[in-house]
Amino acid sequence: MKKRITLLLFIVSAVLLLLFGPDQLIKYRTKLKHYNTIEEIPHNKVGLLLGTSKYSTTGQINLFYQYRIDAAVSLFTQQKIEYILISGDNGLIEYNEPRTIRNDLIKAGIPSDCIVLDYAGFRTWDSIIRAKKVFGETKFTVISQQFQNERAIFIGARNQMDIIGFNAQDVSKSYGAKTQFREKFARINLIFDIIINKQPKYLGSTIMIE
Repeated sequence: MKKRITLLLFIVSAVLLLLFGPDQLIKYRTKLKHYNTIEEIPHNKVGLLLGTSKYSTTGQINLFYQYRIDAAVSLFTQQKIEYILISGDNGLIEYNEPRTIRNDLIKAGIPSDCIVLDYAGFRTWDSIIRAKKVFGETKFTVISQQFQNERAIFIGARNQMDIIGFNAQDVSKSYGAKTQFREKFARINLIFDIIINKQPKYLGSTIMIE
């Protein structure tokens, strides 16, 4: 009986460590590298805007999307970044995150020649690694909500990159519940990506941002 209790406690502890360990590690290692206000964030040449779908499953504008657009525009207009690298999913002909985001940034007043598109940002991991290996950027500002910025910064630090994050406005807990749930597993998966040194789905020729 005692052995069974010991085994059960070990299993419970292991599960808790797996579920919450990566989350707490990422939060701790990145807590001084992301910012909430334009005034406090340092200047970088490039802002990496992480893509997401424009519309939610209900057909309404996805607030994660809209708030990231707003954050990128604010950084650019306040001269905290000079270029916006949009990294998103273009896995299907009819689904093109970077192009959609580019169009909305231009409507918001961002010059087209200050926007660069990465069509192979299928995951946060791919977006960060491609920023270095394809676009030659190792020091930049990542633009998303705080939970994704933390993960992006952590990826960068593990790949000899100097990344800071600008936190777009977050959504309510009820609105973002599913996303936050998936984030727990994304952080667990991130640890395995680091262990196996996972490579992006696609790389390609170098494209300099200048």
